[in-house]
Amino acid sequence: MRPRLLTWDVKGTLLRVRHSVGELYSSEAKLHGVPVEAEALDRSFLAAFRAQDQQFPNYGLGQGLSSQQWWVAMVKHTFRLCGVSDERVLSPLAENLYQGFCSARNWELFDDVKDTLIHCNGLGIRMAVISNFDRRLEQILVNCDLRQHFEFVLTSEDIGTAKPDHRIFIEALGRAQMEPEQATHIGDDVWTDYLPARAVGMESYLISRGEEEPAGANGLVPTAHILHSLQQLRSLLK
Repeated sequence: MRPRLLTWDVKGTLLRVRHSVGELYSSEAKLHGVPVEAEALDRSFLAAFRAQDQQFPNYGLGQGLSSQQWWVAMVKHTFRLCGVSDERVLSPLAENLYQGFCSARNWELFDDVKDTLIHCNGLGIRMAVISNFDRRLEQILVNCDLRQHFEFVLTSEDIGTAKPDHRIFIEALGRAQMEPEQATHIGDDVWTDYLPARAVGMESYLISRGEEEPAGANGLVPTAHILHSLQQLRSLLK
């Protein structure tokens, strides 16, 4: 049955970051006269992110932080782990990286995305976004020429809870005034996209471009529910 509503994850599903975090951070640091190797920044970013997310989950919303405050602190921590401690450098560096991440030059669409979204619009299928992202996502989608395809964009910052929490899917269904069986979710993660969408009664598919067995699938996802290209989704919607 063709769904009346398609909900989409974004990062890893529709868009990917064009350069590694280390490359982005290293380039910005050089503009501030601070040479730091991209590889070192990649390592320190992972450590800083894990620590920040553990102490302040979902951008620290429950502890009174904004996502901007969360990211600025996280970026500063990343650079401190690489030996950069001058606050006169760290503050403008972190603010620039936070603002600049919205730029289309930092993102690239997967090749199968644009035609698929246009195809779904043409079929009259309503579409929305459900993403564990902050409110910058709206502007990222605008800058990448994707926002017009979606009725609404629902982020974990908007709701105050992140996938796999069922409430973010239930909120999306409520906004669209749809029953779960009328909706399908597309994402690239077994645990935060495929399984929780099904747990609330939605149909769901896992996008895994080029992989025979997606990471973490472990028999949890039937072969028929794994898309190696969004071209397969277009075929299913005929």
